[in-house]
Amino acid sequence: MRDADADAGGSTNCGDSQGDHSCPGGADTAAAPAGGAPPPHASGPGRDAKSVARGPGMRPHVFTLSMPFPTPLEAEIARGSLAPDAEPHQRVVGKNLAVSGRILAVRWEAEDCRLLRISVINFLDHLSLVVQTMQHFGPPVSR
Repeated sequence: MRDADADAGGSTNCGDSQGDHSCPGGADTAAAPAGGAPPPHASGPGRDAKSVARGPGMRPHVFTLSMPFPTPLEAEIARGSLAPDAEPHQRVVGKNLAVSGRILAVRWEAEDCRLLRISVINFLDHLSLVVQTMQHFGPPVSR
């Protein structure tokens, strides 16, 4: 079982199985440590927090998901149901939903891998609810 601190963003490991890589823009960029001290990479004059967190030459983390639906209409219904959910960390996590045919495509871009993980997990929970609801009520009826 994982340590509760890892779920709360207490670890700087990205959680990948490729080794022990620390995340660019680690936990100290998202919030102050538990002791209440300011983050060590606070933005200064002429520098915003995003550029400080990323550092020179670092690229954001990107995650994409493609979800097939039985029909293009169901993919549009899912997008319409999921799009109004605003990203809690809009300034550091970007999310874009698009439909192409019967495929719902979602793309995330984030500075902090933990915030990206949280966003993806929350989205998957909502997507699961949308799919279960659509299955429960059956296919949409055209008007």
